[in-house]
Amino acid sequence: MFGLKKKVKRDVFSFEDLTRFPMIFYKTIGEDIFSERDKNLLRRYLLRFYLVLGFLNFNAYVVGEIAYFIVHITSTTTLLEATAVAPCIGFSFMADFKQFGLTVNRKLLIKLLDDLKEIFPMTKEQQEAYHVAFYNRHMTRVMWLFTILCMTYTSSFSFYPAIKSTIKYFFMGSEIFERNYGFHILFPYDAETDIKIYWVSYWGLAHCAYVAGVSYVCVDLLLITTITQLTMHFNYMADTLEAYDGDAHTDEENVKFAQNLVIYHARGLDLSEEVNNIFSLLILWNFIAASLVICFAGFQITASNVEDIVLYFIFFSASLVQVFVVCYYGDEMISSSSRIGHAAFNHNWLSCSSRYKQIMRYIIMRSQKPASIRPPTFPPISFNTFMKVISMSYQFFALLRTTYYG
Repeated sequence: MFGLKKKVKRDVFSFEDLTRFPMIFYKTIGEDIFSERDKNLLRRYLLRFYLVLGFLNFNAYVVGEIAYFIVHITSTTTLLEATAVAPCIGFSFMADFKQFGLTVNRKLLIKLLDDLKEIFPMTKEQQEAYHVAFYNRHMTRVMWLFTILCMTYTSSFSFYPAIKSTIKYFFMGSEIFERNYGFHILFPYDAETDIKIYWVSYWGLAHCAYVAGVSYVCVDLLLITTITQLTMHFNYMADTLEAYDGDAHTDEENVKFAQNLVIYHARGLDLSEEVNNIFSLLILWNFIAASLVICFAGFQITASNVEDIVLYFIFFSASLVQVFVVCYYGDEMISSSSRIGHAAFNHNWLSCSSRYKQIMRYIIMRSQKPASIRPPTFPPISFNTFMKVISMSYQFFALLRTTYYG
């Protein structure tokens, strides 16, 4: 009616549906996780060339940011300018380190995704029992919100100067077109006098910001999709165990059920360890860098003009959300794996055989150490970790303000 199409509800989801978002987004900068399986050699090498070229361009601009920071940090009169570029350097380092970590752990990540695919529920009945539609819907919303916020930061810094100069020149009667850049860079050449050099440098910087944003976001998106699926499996185990009635089955059926659950539980815990091995070091660096980024962005908000306050508030918000999302999913993995022990104790096991009870006791004991992500020197990732990162950021912020105003 009226030319509108009714949205068709999905009956069955594939494993690729739950991993498509980060995979496609990553390819926009040339990164293909499963490139070795691509039979089209031309496409594979073109994507690889595009990726390498993008990161060479990206790191060339990062060197320019570092040079600008070094030049201006030595004087108290230019400390504000130096701290303005510091969050961008921290963001760039995080993007570089995440991409490096992904490259080093590529084979482990592929194995993890293959293992998750093996235990993914395939039929409609299974997916209803696992609540796949709910997890996919919730995960997609988080991914979109997180991605839009982070890419808004890079886009606002990249395009604001050009938009501002265009409006002033064409609509407000400015006599000159101001040739400014969104990020503070110390160029080894005159990047403003010649208009052609300016625009080449400007769009090179814009692409650099896009590469940084995508590499920064996509590693977290891969973490989200893997933890979402592990959480789905742990909650399914807990729901199944909680609803199980030992009185309605024979002793042999009860023991068989318990043994299968132990195998399933062990598989889930092994996969959670794979997630920890791949992402724990990346998250450690991420939290340390995020503390500094939040600190410097917050300092700029308190000491800059209105235009910069808006830009750095977006940056500040994106960094906070990024840390919160990682901590949220870490907390979800702990909570869902802990539920299995509670379900083992709460379900109807009183009349079951001693062998069945022994297996349940083993499951309860094993659940005392829940699945988690454990960055070195940090406690398991949870909401408490988020508060620790915020506390670190505030300590850096207080020190910086004391240095600047002191």
